Amino acid sequence: MSFFNKSTTATSTTVATEADLSNDIIVQNPPEDSISDISFSPQAEFFSASSWDKKVRIYEVSANGSTEGRAMYEHDAPVLSTRWTSDGTKVISGGCDKQVKLYDIQSGQAQQIGAHDAPVKAVRFVECGPTNTPVVVSGSWDKTLRYWDTRTPNPIATIQLPERVYTMDSSQKLLVVGTAERHVCIIDLNNPQQIRKTVTSPLKWQTRSITCYPQGNGYALGSIEGRCAFQYIDDTEQSQLGFTFKCHRKQETKGGRTESHIFAINSICAHPVYGTFATAGSDGCFNFWDKDAKHRLKGFPALNGSITASAFNRNGNIYAVAVSYDWSKGYSFNNPQYPNLIRLHPTKDEEVKQKPKRR
Repeated sequence: MSFFNKSTTATSTTVATEADLSNDIIVQNPPEDSISDISFSPQAEFFSASSWDKKVRIYEVSANGSTEGRAMYEHDAPVLSTRWTSDGTKVISGGCDKQVKLYDIQSGQAQQIGAHDAPVKAVRFVECGPTNTPVVVSGSWDKTLRYWDTRTPNPIATIQLPERVYTMDSSQKLLVVGTAERHVCIIDLNNPQQIRKTVTSPLKWQTRSITCYPQGNGYALGSIEGRCAFQYIDDTEQSQLGFTFKCHRKQETKGGRTESHIFAINSICAHPVYGTFATAGSDGCFNFWDKDAKHRLKGFPALNGSITASAFNRNGNIYAVAVSYDWSKGYSFNNPQYPNLIRLHPTKDEEVKQKPKRR
């Protein structure tokens, strides 16, 4: 049976309580404005956080879960994306100043390595071609994707995209870019200078978030309408395994009438070990999912504000969420009382590990 273009409601097995959040760590000295992105080092217990306050902060997580700020560098405008190089020695970032920056952990120096003609919405560190050449790739509202050698100021390649970049992710040799007007551009990093194929999102509304499967054979996509799609690159796999479902919705009954509230999915993350997924949204909730069994592993109660970004650490035993204003209701709804913090949730296997298949 094909689930492609069908909407199924994921079944719930466990609903968390406030007690399940009691061991969460609140990061000290958080950003001073909305948090746009979080990324963990692939080599050590460090993470970076980018913010609308024009800064990228780097934190260390100690063995007991406490955190300490270790470094900070600045852009000239709000920063929208941050990631680490694979060796864990550098942090990359892009933002509304149209710049792509590289921060060296050891020297403490930041340098501009690239530029676009409009704000940079997403950055990733990828390895291209059969020789796995290390490259920074940036996606912008100027409707281009640009690849950068960190040693030279000019892009080594530029790809024209159908629309502005809203989200981007990579895994193995797969790079997936979600743009305005629901275009999804799929790139094989063995041949990084051209788009392998462009498809239209199976979701009806604007794409907000994308994460690639750890195996590099597909991606999960979330939209502003509280829907998620699990997609595969191979057409046969897609017809057999692809599906969409509703999530991040809330029913309220007022005066005998039932109202449905729908929230944007601001972040999707793949667990680095188990290949399960986390979604987080404007409702302040996060959920863990098993896509193969098509059910929710655990859903958590709403935090006191929208979740704007999230990330698993390198072994998946920490899930970080940023609680801050996501601008979904416009400038007027942002105020000094709105929370602005990062929570580190220590994950348990029963929350994030696939359930054994029934015989």
